[in-house]
Amino acid sequence: MIPTAVVADDDHLARERLKDLVAADPVVRVIGEAADGSEALRIVDELEPDVLFLDIEMPVFNGLEVAKRLRHRPTIVFTTAYGHYAVTAFELAAVDYLVKPFGPDRFKEAMNRVIGTLERPREESAERMQQAIEPGDVLERLFLRDKDRILPISVDQVIRCEAEGDYVDVCTSGRSFLVRLRLQDLEERLAGRFLRIHRSHLVNLDHVERFEQHDDARLAAVMSDGSRVVASRARSRDLRRLAR
Repeated sequence: MIPTAVVADDDHLARERLKDLVAADPVVRVIGEAADGSEALRIVDELEPDVLFLDIEMPVFNGLEVAKRLRHRPTIVFTTAYGHYAVTAFELAAVDYLVKPFGPDRFKEAMNRVIGTLERPREESAERMQQAIEPGDVLERLFLRDKDRILPISVDQVIRCEAEGDYVDVCTSGRSFLVRLRLQDLEERLAGRFLRIHRSHLVNLDHVERFEQHDDARLAAVMSDGSRVVASRARSRDLRRLAR
């Protein structure tokens, strides 16, 4: 049986575009659509689709609020023109996060992830949803994609994070994971033990073995995994002041 889907977006043209993409590669079947958050809640809880394509910027309730309020728990693919929601979206159990405008290739990639998710138990999504609803903005764990799996990784295990274009390379001991979000968004949710020492680098201070001189103007952080991260000149000055 073909999985069912609901499309929720306040932009009529965006809904039609998404339905056209679904029709071109019919691995799911659209059974309903909504133009605001209230309507999305009613339709999803009534129709109980397998998949929800959910815009974030909508009237009444935005997409993140809809995801928190749903009784029925479909597999969620967030769609939005704004990339800064990425961390929150994934914590709210989104299997993927499409930044508008997106084309057929990116949509097909998302659908491959959707189908893989539908074939697995749903406990993982419930755990991610619970963490997102709990008070406090600081993350205690990240949900990182490893091929066709999503692994819960404690932030204690994260050694450093490095910006890679539209992605962040999250490095743990012996391996790394690419996450589709901005380093700034991740920095805001990690806080505390993590320090931005360069425009492209965020380090876990618990994994810094030492700071050493890199050149006349810059310091380098030597990490517990043996990697070496060079701080910017401005951050190096800040670190020297802190050490006094």
